[in-house]
Amino acid sequence: MSTKVRALEFFKKEMGPMTFGMFLTAIRTNMNLSQTMLARRLKVSRSMICDIEKGRVAVSPALAVKIARAGKFPEELAVKYCLQDQLKCAKIHMHIELKAA
Repeated sequence: MSTKVRALEFFKKEMGPMTFGMFLTAIRTNMNLSQTMLARRLKVSRSMICDIEKGRVAVSPALAVKIARAGKFPEELAVKYCLQDQLKCAKIHMHIELKAA
């Protein structure tokens, strides 16, 4: 079993399914940025970054891609977690799988 698979299983067990907020926190932490610094870079408010990370605000796929690009993370993952959060909020029990066109 690869390290990547073990890490994903560990995080899912410890924290539940990945959300866009968790993804954003990981990007921000990896970039060694505060919420304020990331907000400035993305031209949004610090409170919006906080609300996204806490799951209080859903983001559009366009903003998800912008955030992923800023952090040099895969856009497919950002869009996947963004859409998965929207499905969960709508109480639609489906999972998203994406491929770049």
